[in-house]
Amino acid sequence: MEAAMGLMRRIPPKHTETALSALLSLMPNNSSDLLSQVDQPLQVLCDVDCGKEFILCEYNRDADSYRSPWSNKYHPPLEDGSLPSSELRKLEIEANEIFAIYRDQYYEGGISSVYMWEDENEGFVACFLIKKDGSKTGQGRRGYLEEGAWDAIHVIEVGPEEEENTNYRLTSTVMLTLTTNNESSGTFSLSGSIRRQMSMKLSVADGHLCNMGRMIEEMESKLRNSLDQVYFGKTREMVCTLRPPSEVVQLRIPES
Repeated sequence: MEAAMGLMRRIPPKHTETALSALLSLMPNNSSDLLSQVDQPLQVLCDVDCGKEFILCEYNRDADSYRSPWSNKYHPPLEDGSLPSSELRKLEIEANEIFAIYRDQYYEGGISSVYMWEDENEGFVACFLIKKDGSKTGQGRRGYLEEGAWDAIHVIEVGPEEEENTNYRLTSTVMLTLTTNNESSGTFSLSGSIRRQMSMKLSVADGHLCNMGRMIEEMESKLRNSLDQVYFGKTREMVCTLRPPSEVVQLRIPES
C-alpha cells in the first residue's frame, strides 16, 4: 500500500484515473483505502431538478450515486443514501452560496460545490471543491489553452466546540494541468499536484463559515505561490537554460 501511494503521488493528474484503475485491479483488497486516499481530477454532473452543475468526488458519493448540494438528492436516485442533518444542511446551503461568490471573485468562473457530513467525534467535516476549465473549449473565462484544468479540494475537519474555541484541520490538494499547441509557444505540457495541511484553533464567535473561509483563502494563496515557484519557476529556468532567449544569444555573438 505504501508503494502504491508513493506511485500515485508521482503520477501526473491527467493519468491518475488510468493508474488508479490498474492498481484497483492489482490490489482489490485495498480498494476502499485507495479510493479514499487518492485524489482524482474532479468530474461534473448536472442536477436535472434545478439545472445546476455540481462536482463529483468521494465525499458526496454513496454506492454509484452522487448527492447534489443544490437539491440534496442523489443522481442516479438512491433511496437510502446518507444525508446531513437538518442543521448541517442549512450550513451547507449557506456555504455553497458564499463559496460561489468566492469562486467568481478569485477564479472568474468555474464550478464549485460544498459538502458537509457528521463525523464520529461529535464534530463535522466540510469539503470545498472548485473546478476551473481554462481550455479553449471550456466555459471558464480567459480560456486560451489547448487543455487546462485547475482542481482544488479543501477538506476541513471541525472538532466539537471547547468553551469558546474549536479546532480546525484543513487538508488541501490542488491538481493542475495545462497544454499549449500553437505557433508562438509550440507544444508544451505541464501537470502536477500539491497537497498541504493546516491546523488552527479559532473562536466560534464569528461562525464556522467565516473561520473556514479564512483558512481556505490563506491556504490557496500559499498553494499558488508554491506552484508558481516550483512548477512554473523551475520550468522557466530549465527552458531558458536549454534554449536561451534570442536577445541573450545576440549579446553573446562577438562583433566581427
